Amino acid sequence: MRPNIVRRAKGVYDNLPLPAGSAVGVVLVLVLDRVRRAPMPGSRAAQRAAGAASIAAGFALNAWALVERRRRSTGDFQLEQPESLVSTGPYAFSRHPMYLGWWLIHLGVGVLRGTLWVAATLPVAVLVEHIGGSVAEERDLRARFGEEYERYAERVPRYAGLPRRPRRRDLLRDRAAGGGLRGGRLR
Repeated sequence: MRPNIVRRAKGVYDNLPLPAGSAVGVVLVLVLDRVRRAPMPGSRAAQRAAGAASIAAGFALNAWALVERRRRSTGDFQLEQPESLVSTGPYAFSRHPMYLGWWLIHLGVGVLRGTLWVAATLPVAVLVEHIGGSVAEERDLRARFGEEYERYAERVPRYAGLPRRPRRRDLLRDRAAGGGLRGGRLR
């Protein structure tokens, strides 16, 4: 019975989308604020409300992205080993919605706490996760999904923004190759 619990716990941990930059950054915000206060100007009530909203938005975005990824998995869910390219849900607006979610959580913790330390830790976390996370993941996805990923990357911004509409020339190329639009989306 015990090995089954350990195996399940390890499976949950392995699929936890907790990037190191944000995890360390959040801890640093809390520790640095305790060691040396650096209060934000403004109303504490407004800071608490904005921080809580940012944390809630980050958790909601992460949960939505995880649900969408799991929904597209047919076998055992492996976060780092996608079976197919997911381009629906939050992935239609961001190629890395989970990083974005964690950055919102990181920002929210600092604002909720009312500390300016978040202004120092968040950019470092973003840079670390950009270089060591999203760029490396995109390289792997290009190798795994090839042309399909290239078309996706052309349409969907890396972190945030509105998806770009495919150019007519690209639609014609995709149709000739057997792709094209289906249900208003490229397949």
